[in-house]
Amino acid sequence: MSPLWAVVGVRLLQWAVIAAIARSRRADRQWARGGEPVLFGTAVLVPWRGAVAVFEVSPVILPAPTAIAAAFAASAGILRDDWARTVAKGALSGFAIGCPAAFAAAAAIDRSEFLARGLLPVGNFVAALPIVGTAPILVGWFGFDWQSKAAVV
Repeated sequence: MSPLWAVVGVRLLQWAVIAAIARSRRADRQWARGGEPVLFGTAVLVPWRGAVAVFEVSPVILPAPTAIAAAFAASAGILRDDWARTVAKGALSGFAIGCPAAFAAAAAIDRSEFLARGLLPVGNFVAALPIVGTAPILVGWFGFDWQSKAAVV
């Protein structure tokens, strides 16, 4: 039997088990609720690892999930620093600044006919622009630090 048929057979068996659990799932079966994500994860990761090993796929084209996990573990410090800089400093600060500012602007526009006629067309224009078009402009205005990320948010 060729390795391809072995991989296909394992995948079909995993699919049948997951489908049977999904069909028979009831609220009183806690194992089904926790077992489905685990089975789905193994249904993806085990054949992936097996296919990479059996077909000798180059790690440049498709690395094994164990190699990806090892790279994540080796880069944990860098990833933590990047998360702190991007999410905690840029995105959350942009959210904290943008929500009250947007609420205040919306309240002012709602109460003033002058602001509504002047700012609503500008707001509609900006809302229609894709973020990939506005992000480079905001980076040009605010620089590459957290301020540009906060402005995009």
